[in-house]
Order: sequence, then C-alpha cells, then structure tokens
Amino acid sequence: MNSKLIVDNISKVFPARKMATATQALKNFSLEVGNGEFVCIVGPSGCGKTTLLKIIAGLETASQGSVRLNGNKVEAPGPERGMVFQDFALYPWRDVVGNVEFGPEMRYLPRSERSEISQKYVSLVGMEGNEHKYPAQLSGGMKQRVAIARALANKPDILLMDEPFGSLDAQTRFVMQNELLRIWNEDRKAVIFVTHNVEEAVYLAERVVVMTAGPGAVKGIYPIALSYPRSRADHGFISLREKITDSITEEVKLI
Repeated sequence: MNSKLIVDNISKVFPARKMATATQALKNFSLEVGNGEFVCIVGPSGCGKTTLLKIIAGLETASQGSVRLNGNKVEAPGPERGMVFQDFALYPWRDVVGNVEFGPEMRYLPRSERSEISQKYVSLVGMEGNEHKYPAQLSGGMKQRVAIARALANKPDILLMDEPFGSLDAQTRFVMQNELLRIWNEDRKAVIFVTHNVEEAVYLAERVVVMTAGPGAVKGIYPIALSYPRSRADHGFISLREKITDSITEEVKLI
C-alpha cells in the first residue's frame, strides 16, 4: 500500500482527576491509510473512536506511539488535515462563503484566490445560490455541506470526519452519504470516517475498521469489495453488515 497516513502503536491514557482513576482510551492502535482511500471506523460507544481522530488531527496528544502523514510526524493541528464534526461547527456570524473562505483567509491568500477557492467548493458540495445565507438559515444537510466545503477549501491531504451525519434525519443522511461519495470521487482525498452506523460504513468505505471495547484497539479490518454505487439490498452488502455488526456485538457483551 502507498500509505498516506500511518498510525503506529498509539495509546492514550487520560490522567486521574479528583476522585476518578486514570482512563485508558486507546491501546496499541495501528492503521495505515492509502492515497485516496476511504476508511470507516466503527466500534462500541466509548471505545476511543473520537479520541483517535483527535490525535490524528493533532487536537489531542498520544501517550505512546506516533502518527505520520506523508512521512511527517503529526504534532499539532495543520491544514493538511481537514476536520468535519457532527455538530457542523460553523461560524454563525459568517455566511456560507465566509465560512468556506475562513481557512484560506487564515493563510493570508489574496481575496481573488479566496473567492476562486470558495466558488469551487461551494459548487462541489451543491450549495450554489446559497452563498450569502447564514448558518441559522440552513438545514442540517446544508450546514454539513458547508462544513465539508470549508474543510476541503484548505486543500487537505486527508479528510477526518467524526460522525458527520449523526444528527441528520434518515432521509437527509442517505442523501448526504451519496453526496459525500460523489465529492470523494471528484476530489479523491483520503478519508477517515467515524460512525456508529454499520450500514453507513459498509455503504461508504473501501475498508471498515472494527475497534475493541475500551481501551480501543483494532479488532478486525474488513475490505468492502463491492462496486459503487452500492445497494443495501445486495446479498454481499447484507452479509458484510451482519458480520461487522456481530463483531461489534461481541465487544458490547464484554463491557
């Protein structure tokens, strides 16, 4: 594999505070993600999925191990890693264009270049005609489109997505899954997508990583050898969904 990202033997221990004991969130977690690869991470609640993503993003420090992107050690947040959150995290005082241009603005790009970038990604996520609306005027699906555009506007090498569709209704979630696949096919960034939804993982990913119950480690990795677009009614799809669900259920029983 031509690896874009290497997560090597990561462990994370949160120290004791007041009466609570120390908590180990991750233990010896290793993973490689290839150029342009779409990887989903699933596992029981509290297994450390979000902590792992934060360490890759540089928002959290590992207690042990290392993360390398393009051969460079990750030690802090950087524009080469785009982060998309479940709660959208848009700036309410900025309109759609203002949100998308935030990263390029922080890099002091000229106004004309910022405008060109925002036009490109607003168009890519299907938000033309809404450029000057504010987050309060947008639906949940529209907000998440803007959040994806904002992440892509920094031209990251990898997109990190923490349950980005978790707060959406079922119909909007299906629409956004298809939109994300369209965007991924056009932009071809590597993606790590954290979700609780096994069906979503099988629908989206080229590989699905199952984590153990906390402390989180790799329990199994499932290649999804199904062509796109995928049918949730396909026998192979159902078989993989059940196999991965059973693997997670085994971990839940151990909690």
